[in-house]
Parts: sequence; structure tokens; C-alpha cells
Amino acid sequence: MVQLTAITQSLWRRWMRWIPVRILSPKHRPKIAAHLKNLGLQDRYLRFGYPATDEQIEAYVAHLNFVRDDIYGVFNRRLEIVSMAHLAFSVDPQWASCAEFGVSVDVLLRGKGLGGRLFARAVMHARNQGVSLLFIHALSENTPMLKIARAAGARVERDGSESDAYLSLPPANLDSQFNEILEEGMADLDFHIKTRANQFLQILTTLQEVRRGVRTSRHQSSV
Repeated sequence: MVQLTAITQSLWRRWMRWIPVRILSPKHRPKIAAHLKNLGLQDRYLRFGYPATDEQIEAYVAHLNFVRDDIYGVFNRRLEIVSMAHLAFSVDPQWASCAEFGVSVDVLLRGKGLGGRLFARAVMHARNQGVSLLFIHALSENTPMLKIARAAGARVERDGSESDAYLSLPPANLDSQFNEILEEGMADLDFHIKTRANQFLQILTTLQEVRRGVRTSRHQSSV
């Protein structure tokens, strides 16, 4: 019994530290746009290579190809996207086994491992899709992104203000395929739990407003 309790506690600690990454779909375009617009000018510059305006961000989000590419997001408890990644697969037949990775993280959540977590998730899916080379193009001053790439074993080539990182991926195996299925299932479960919690809070808020209204009416009628 003591051993079972220890195992349960260990699993709970791992669950609390785990960062769920969910695959996004076209219905998430407004949340994606909201996240990117929430980035400051410097962060927009690091993410896109130029200080993207709100209009340019809207155009980028509108042209996201959810069929060809994979878009990942991390949601907070309010179901807002606080970090997202874009895994873009090559449209050039000569580079069919290549994909490009880009990521953004809300400024208040830097240093919590979200960028690295999204990168690991993208690498797993890229492997399972037969990608052998993952490519990252970043400004040389984007040290967090380049640090993530180097930590994964990528070769980084700097050319002045810009840098390119190349990460060779091993072939998919049963372990990588099973882990991706498990990741998707757990991320979906986490999202549904957050959705239910938000619905409950909304109901609770409505009930509190109704009660305040009733108390106010009673007070006014008694005066």
C-alpha cells in the first residue's frame, strides 16, 4: 500500500510538471492571432525576422496551412494560447524530407521550458512523418531558440545577423510512434479538463451574479 502511494505521488508530480502540447486546427486561428499580437515588437522581430504589424500577423494566420503543416499550442487555464510552434513541411519535391520549425512564447512565461517542449513535440512528429532534416532559420540574437537547437544536437551556422540550424533526425520507430499517440491523447485530456473547469467557473460566476442581483432587489424593496 505504501509503495502504491509512492508511485501515485510520483506520477502526480510528473503530471504537474508535464507541459501539454495540443495540435491546433483552423478553429484556433483567432487564438493564434491573439497570442502573436500579444508579442512585443522585439519578440515579433525575433519570431518573423521583422517587426510584424497586426495586419501582417493577421495575414500570416490567415494563410496557415493546417493540412500540409502542423501547428502546436500550449494553453493556459483560461484556454488562451501562451506559446505556439509552426512545423512547416517543404513544398519543394527535392527537399521533401525537410521541415522548418518556428516558435513563440509569451514574455511572462519565458524560462519555463515551453519553447523546448514545443520543439521536442515537433521533432517527434517530424520523425514519424519521415523527415530526416529539421531546419531553423533565426536571427543570431535569438539566443533562446539557438540554445534549444544546439541542446538537441543541431549544427548552427551563423552568417552575420542571421543563423541557420540543421538537425538530423533518426528514422521513426515503434517507440516514437507510440509516444506521439500517448502525447496527443494526454494533451486532449488536459484540454477537456481545462474546458470543463472553465465551464464550471462560468456557471459559478453566473450564479454569484444572480445572487447579488437578488440580494440587491431585496435590499431595495426593504428600504
